[in-house]
Amino acid sequence: MKKLLKMLASSAIVGAMALSLSACAGTTATSATTAAPAGGGETTTAAPAPDDGDLIKVGIINNDPNESGYRTANDRDMKNTFTQENGYDASFFYSLKNEEQIAAAQKFVQDEVDYLLISAAGTSGWDGVLEEAQKAGIKVILFDRTIDADESLYEASIVSDMAKEGEQAVEWLASQNLSEYKVIHIQGVMGSSAQIGRSGALDAKVAAESNWSIVTQQTAEWSAETAQQIVQAVIDSGESFNVIYAENDDMAKGAVAALDKANISHGVGKDVIIIGFDCNSWALEELLAGNWNYDGQCNPFQAAYIDDIIKNGAKEKVVIMDEKGFDAATITEDDVKNYGI
Repeated sequence: MKKLLKMLASSAIVGAMALSLSACAGTTATSATTAAPAGGGETTTAAPAPDDGDLIKVGIINNDPNESGYRTANDRDMKNTFTQENGYDASFFYSLKNEEQIAAAQKFVQDEVDYLLISAAGTSGWDGVLEEAQKAGIKVILFDRTIDADESLYEASIVSDMAKEGEQAVEWLASQNLSEYKVIHIQGVMGSSAQIGRSGALDAKVAAESNWSIVTQQTAEWSAETAQQIVQAVIDSGESFNVIYAENDDMAKGAVAALDKANISHGVGKDVIIIGFDCNSWALEELLAGNWNYDGQCNPFQAAYIDDIIKNGAKEKVVIMDEKGFDAATITEDDVKNYGI
């Protein structure tokens, strides 16, 4: 691409990547106009620069920023990076529905973007549009989530290891040495890589251990309100449980609301162990206070990595974000400050 030869790598990239494990500084995103695309999703497009001939044209497909604190941070990071000042003409599309995202990708291909950046709502169904992009000379970069497609169809993938996140959480839970594990399992959007990875580890453990059982396993689709309803239904049924394994912080928060309403204790040394994922600042504060027990990190700050790949080329096919889990027994105030989103 001729215009890429005109671009100089930004001196801020190295610093941004070094800070990628700490929370973003919440700067104001570039103002955007909003239009309703076919299919019901939401598209935002940055106002065109007076002369955009040298700008790199990118179409960014993401999940709804209101889905969770993680997603809000992820979207903010992308918008703060893919700006006109940094050399980009960026358009954004949001949906939690895979078919709507695929339709948006097809539209971006028709619009002849230079790069297509995708955080897929679901793992399947992407082959066709990625093949169209490849034929059109459009490079694809995956972020946040993996998809079931041949690696030849995308330039690079900057993602979390969702299976590892689940394994770390389940290993921590097993280390608590309970005589019996009766788990309320609240799942995210079914078919997403986050749900598949985090569910898979727990499912495998339950299948392998006779003293582990699932009281209920339902999707709340990342919603705190739905998670509260799921837990309330279990409480109303009279079935006993001692673990809530929620696949994001918002659902854990909703689950805890149901426990509080029923005066059921939770957290360190209490009746119910609480596990969440994403490491929102407020969730880590709950750990610090002993109200929750464990939170698995999911790092949302991928934009600097993508920016570097676009301007300097991909050095490796897959970049796995560095992530860890936090235990209420060992978390510190510095952890909350440095890792909370």
